Amino acid sequence: MSGDPYDGSRALVTGGLGFIGSHLSKRLAALGADVTIVDSLIPEYGGNAFNVRELAGRVHVNYSDIRDPWSIRQLVQGQDYIFNLAGQVSHLDSMEDPQTDLDINCTAQLSLLEALRAKNPGAVIVFAASRQQYGRPRFVPVTEDHPLVPIDVNGINLIAGESYHLLYNEVYGIRATSLRLTNTYGPHLLMKHGRQGFIAVFIRLALEGKPIRVFGDGSQLRDFTYVDDAVEAFLSAAAEPETFGQALNVGGIEPVSLLEVATMCQEIAAEGGTVETAPWPPEREKIDIGSIYVDHSRLTALTGWEPTIGLREGLERTMAFYREHGEHYWHDRPAPVRL
Repeated sequence: MSGDPYDGSRALVTGGLGFIGSHLSKRLAALGADVTIVDSLIPEYGGNAFNVRELAGRVHVNYSDIRDPWSIRQLVQGQDYIFNLAGQVSHLDSMEDPQTDLDINCTAQLSLLEALRAKNPGAVIVFAASRQQYGRPRFVPVTEDHPLVPIDVNGINLIAGESYHLLYNEVYGIRATSLRLTNTYGPHLLMKHGRQGFIAVFIRLALEGKPIRVFGDGSQLRDFTYVDDAVEAFLSAAAEPETFGQALNVGGIEPVSLLEVATMCQEIAAEGGTVETAPWPPEREKIDIGSIYVDHSRLTALTGWEPTIGLREGLERTMAFYREHGEHYWHDRPAPVRL
C-alpha cells in the first residue's frame, strides 16, 4: 500500500517490542512515521529489544505497562494512529491465571480507550483480536458472522476487549477497528516456551532435529498468516475509514493440516527430525477447537488486502532467521541490546 497516510504521522504501537508489534514498528518507520513503542517487557509475553535493534535511535521506546492508566494517558496524546497489540495471548495461561488475562485484555483496554476519549479522541486505533473468539467452528471457512462461543478465558476476554473498541467507535466516535488474527508466524516469534501456539514449537523442534508430536491424527486444518502480511493488514485497516467500527478476519492463503505443517517444518529444517502422532493430553483436548480457518473476504473488499506469502516460503524465511539469531530467542536471558 502507499506510504502516504503514514509519512509524517505519529504512531503508537503497544506491545511494540513483541512479535507483530516490532515488525509493524519497523514498517511504520520505513513509511516515514514518528513511532513510539510501548512495551512492559514481561518475560513470558515475547517482548525482546533485539526485535527492534535496527531501529535504535529511530523510534521512541517507552518501557511501560498498558495496565498503568497514568502512563497511557500521556502516551496517547498527539498520536495519529494507535496500533494496540499489547495483550496476553496464551490460551493455557488464561485458564491457569484468569485474573491476569482479565487485567490485560479487558481492564487495560478500557483504560486505554478512556485515555483516548479524554486526551485524543481523533486518533485511529486498531485492536489485535483473535479467531480464538469463535471457539469450535460451526462452519468453515469462518466468517465474521460466526457466533462467538470461545472455549477459554482468553477468548472471552478478547471478545470484551474488542467490544469496548467497537462500542467506543459507535458511542464516542473513536475511530476503531478490530482485526481477528489467525496463526500468525515469522521472525521475532517467541520461542523459549510453547505456551503461545504450536507453530513456534514445531519450528524450534525442527531446527533442533527433534521429533515433532502432532496430537490426534493430525488432520486438523489451520490457516497461517506470515507476519509481513499481518502488518500490511494493520496498515490497510487503519488507513481505510470503511473499516472503522468493524471486526475483520485476517487469514492465510489456504488451510493446511497440522500433519502437513509438521512435515514441512522437518523438510525445510533438514536436521533429521521425524513427525509422530500422539494421543491428546487431557488439558489440551479440552480447549482444542478442531479444524478452523477463516474467510477474510470482508477485509479484502474494504481495503484490497490479500495475504501474499505462502506457508513454505514463510517457514523458510523464519527458519533462516532463527538459524542466524536463535541465541536471542532460545533463552530466558537473551543478550542485551542498546536502544
